[in-house]
Amino acid sequence: MRAITYHSDYNKYDLGLEHPLVGNKPQKTMEMLRDTGLIDEFDVLTPSPATDKDILRVHTPEYLQRIKKLSEKGGMLAFDTPAPKGIYEIAALSAGGTIECGTKLFENYSITVNPLGGFHHASQNQSSGFCFFNDIAIVIEHLRFKMNLKKFLIIDLDVHHGNGTEDIYFRDPSVVNISIHQDGKTLYPGTGELEKIGDNVGAGHTINIPLSPGTGSKPYLYTFNEIIPQIALEFDPDIIIYQAGVDTHHTDPLADLSITYQTYYHLASKIRELSMQTCNKLLVLLGGGYNSVNCIHAYENVFKGLIDSSTFRTEPDQFTFRNMTKVQNTIDELKNILKHYWNLTK
Repeated sequence: MRAITYHSDYNKYDLGLEHPLVGNKPQKTMEMLRDTGLIDEFDVLTPSPATDKDILRVHTPEYLQRIKKLSEKGGMLAFDTPAPKGIYEIAALSAGGTIECGTKLFENYSITVNPLGGFHHASQNQSSGFCFFNDIAIVIEHLRFKMNLKKFLIIDLDVHHGNGTEDIYFRDPSVVNISIHQDGKTLYPGTGELEKIGDNVGAGHTINIPLSPGTGSKPYLYTFNEIIPQIALEFDPDIIIYQAGVDTHHTDPLADLSITYQTYYHLASKIRELSMQTCNKLLVLLGGGYNSVNCIHAYENVFKGLIDSSTFRTEPDQFTFRNMTKVQNTIDELKNILKHYWNLTK
């Protein structure tokens, strides 16, 4: 069984008409699901807001109070992140949707989707990058507390490095956090270096794969297939959290990885297979995407990969072999860095 969480108030997560994050993306996603008939494959669940107790398992009391204060009259959380009036309630609802998705995976669902989730730039006491609460960490800590889960796998495919999630779990061996992203030398937030693999008992459990602008689909899929399946199978997680950002698409205005529509189908399909081979519990957070039309087409392919559809959206790929040699060298270097932690020679 599969489910998606949705609330009409999701669309109030809107940072302004002049801002890249405009709030009607959840509504457009639901319209796409209805228009394509994909909605018939999912139960639609109505989320409740995350409680302060839920949020405080991750964020500091000072940070929570700062968001509440900004929410009263509006203001700026960071240079790129306006805080509109009422944002606390909407951000809490978003995090509540992710909690709902995580919980339902232990109530006869195998795949759940939150179309307003994946806010991976929020750290414990600060944030930027359009994020307020880190719903990825909030659901992990909720499930750790409520379900006594021991092993969490994050597969973060948003084009931007998830610096907030990394900060939270850098020393935590119970969380394997894998991020494929555009190199921080060329894109916000400027983090996610190959050498950053975690610290202390968490060493080897943070895995960063930075890629150059213009990488293209085949090198990207090569990157995924060389690293993620083997680690997922070896780690054998209790749950997989898939940050399915599509701002890697070649038309996205904020980044430059040059990925095609069909890539999202293949990625989602492979992650679904990995979930079936391990825990059979896959939580999908749709993440970034800032071309308002094409990101919905990309999300369509994510959903089609999740249901193992025989058809999916395609487009010409003029980026196929860009940077393949450079990517292969990056993967070889990463395997060498991780050789004491994972068996990546298979």
